[in-house]
Amino acid sequence: MEKKMIVCENVKYQYEENDKENSKFAIDDVSLQVEKGEFLVILGRNGSGKSTIAKHMNALLNPTSGKVYVEGLDTSDEKNIWNVRNKAGMVFQNPDNQIVATIVEEDVAFGPENLGVPPDEIRSRVDECLKRVHMYDYRRHAPHLLSGGQKQRVAIAGVLAMMPDCIIFDESTAMLDPSGRQEVLKTIKDINDKYGMTVILITHYMEEAVNADRIIVMDKGKIIMEGSPRNIFSQVTKMKNIGLDVPQMTELAYELKNSGVNIKSDILTIDEMVSELCQLKSKI
Repeated sequence: MEKKMIVCENVKYQYEENDKENSKFAIDDVSLQVEKGEFLVILGRNGSGKSTIAKHMNALLNPTSGKVYVEGLDTSDEKNIWNVRNKAGMVFQNPDNQIVATIVEEDVAFGPENLGVPPDEIRSRVDECLKRVHMYDYRRHAPHLLSGGQKQRVAIAGVLAMMPDCIIFDESTAMLDPSGRQEVLKTIKDINDKYGMTVILITHYMEEAVNADRIIVMDKGKIIMEGSPRNIFSQVTKMKNIGLDVPQMTELAYELKNSGVNIKSDILTIDEMVSELCQLKSKI
């Protein structure tokens, strides 16, 4: 059987605190699998454990108990850490924390250089990865002069240049304005669609989850919902009860249905809403 991209088995994680007996588990017996080539979104409120589980997938954290495997490699085995991080790259919330050079192309080259990649290969990787994120024209610019969305795309290019099999985006759009968020989200979707790369997106923006293959919802360190975007978001009451929103069009469909309009409850996008309303109008 082909190895899964990531497997978490009964993972528990407890942050080191003074009162160990009374401190809660940030991750509480979580088991999940990520398929190769999948676009998985993990949703949850602040403190739900979604970022903590993300850091386990890159061996930044090791489970208090349980196991995490990245392409079959046990993340708690120190001998595997280098390989694990090569296979599962990570893009963080603040791009400034990931940019290390004063020129864009030098920043993207930093990772491959540390991996000992030959110079000619580095050159082609840098150019290719900057083109993938639509930042090639900015290759000689200073990163600190770029917008937030552009910086984040450079950070993504830097991870891509190390040629991982999976990229984990840990709330990578949280500090961006709406247009920057759209830029980065389109880049993430392209990486998954065009290049078949496994993508795990940690977010609390519901609209970002609409295009996922699968959504996992976490709360209080546990997985409480799992399914397709249509399946998850149509459960409006349940989502609201755990303090999460749903996409605006799903919310609108929910309110219309409650007002007596005979409309589908699993609408996700504006296009779907327009199509549904047009069909309703034609029946009147």
